[in-house]
Amino acid sequence: MSLRRDVSERRLPLMIVIRIFLNGLIMAAEIGAVAAVAWLGYVHPFLFAALTAALSFALGLRLEIKRLSFELPFYFEGARSPRILLVGLVGFVEALMKGVLAGLAALFTFAGTDSTRLFWVAVVFGVTTYAGSAALRALSVSLRAQPWRWGYFRLAPPLGLAFSAGLAMLAAVGVLHATSVGEIGWKLVWELPQKPSVSQVSELFFQLKQAFDDFIVTLLRAVMSEEWARVVGIVVSVNVLTGFVAAVYAAVIAACVRAAEERLP
Repeated sequence: MSLRRDVSERRLPLMIVIRIFLNGLIMAAEIGAVAAVAWLGYVHPFLFAALTAALSFALGLRLEIKRLSFELPFYFEGARSPRILLVGLVGFVEALMKGVLAGLAALFTFAGTDSTRLFWVAVVFGVTTYAGSAALRALSVSLRAQPWRWGYFRLAPPLGLAFSAGLAMLAAVGVLHATSVGEIGWKLVWELPQKPSVSQVSELFFQLKQAFDDFIVTLLRAVMSEEWARVVGIVVSVNVLTGFVAAVYAAVIAACVRAAEERLP
């Protein structure tokens, strides 16, 4: 009996070391997956947009139907079970709309002609996605939350705000160049070709977004302090829509990480 106990006590530190090593590998794989997603958006924006739309639709189709099977009785005679055809149809439409929105947001986030700007956008997007994945993992460990459901239904707004704040911070320190309305007008009239590419339109759209954000902050300064004006500007920025993109990948990565962690010895 004592011999078995001695062997068990000797194996315990080895198991701890192995578990720490495997946890480190999982964390490295999580960071690598986030970096790969950001790299894909930076290098292949159209493929990234298509993949985002497909992932969002596939994930949403399953989750929306599950959600509606519980939600519809709440609104329509709770004692009656909703018809499967109605649940499937509504779930399909909602998942399709969110998939299209996520795909367009992904395209306009990464499509463009300014490689320096797109690099920093990819950096902010990667940091935002990793933060979302880490938050989902923490919720899953501490509260047994489902990464798929939290990532799809609840994570997009906070991640959108984080992404918008990151770009605003880069613009404030001069990393991202702020284009004036006059420069945008000049490009629109004299530099934009008659049939512009998606990348050219996306670049102009980003500059318009940035000019609009600056305009909103300027207006708000008349009724509040500059600090609060910038905070409100972050909230109302179109960049918040990128949260729908980051949330999809954060949910997928966090779910894979948790599945790997639960299989550890």
